[in-house]
Amino acid sequence: MRELLHRGLEAEGYAVTEVSSGMDALIALGSRSFDAAVIDVMLPGMSGFELCRRIRESTPATHTLLLTARNSIEDRVFGLDSGADDYVTKPFAFAELGARIRALLRRESAELVLTVGPLVMEIVSHSAAVGDRKLTLSPREFDLLRLLASQAGTPVSREQILKELWGGTENIDHNIVDQYVSYLRRKLGSGSTGPAGVEIRTVRGAGYQLVGSDA
Repeated sequence: MRELLHRGLEAEGYAVTEVSSGMDALIALGSRSFDAAVIDVMLPGMSGFELCRRIRESTPATHTLLLTARNSIEDRVFGLDSGADDYVTKPFAFAELGARIRALLRRESAELVLTVGPLVMEIVSHSAAVGDRKLTLSPREFDLLRLLASQAGTPVSREQILKELWGGTENIDHNIVDQYVSYLRRKLGSGSTGPAGVEIRTVRGAGYQLVGSDA
């Protein structure tokens, strides 16, 4: 499968580096920069979950996509919280994988810093803070907050969120968007320093909107 993916991605114009283990992947990542990594969960010596976690810690600008035969909600959430940006289950069509990779690469933003009220997001370092309070966000939570912040004041539909963050709307429970919005709301809520000063509002029939709390 690795060789087939290598040939297929090269045919689409990507420069591809192929490795056979998580340790080899880390060595390759230490020698040059990569826009994205396609990772099988079942790797020798180190699971794909662990590799994603290490990539997120060492090279957060590298997008990661997990390939796995596991399809339960728990496995997908575990993979995403390990640092994966996306999750594709086997068997899959190469066209779908290509679309998911393109969606990941489109997320690159020309803006290095996004600010909405007291919320400041550092895109390259994947960090976010409200005032002096740092937010601890999973990669998917960060990407959702970044999408909302990039269109602050404008409602973003569930369909757009699914297309931008999950690569499409087919075979995906739309309620997962509500679930991640709920996660973000809790983390943006009142902290020890007082109200967050920024909130995610539900706009009936339109989606979700990020605004300063005084808006």
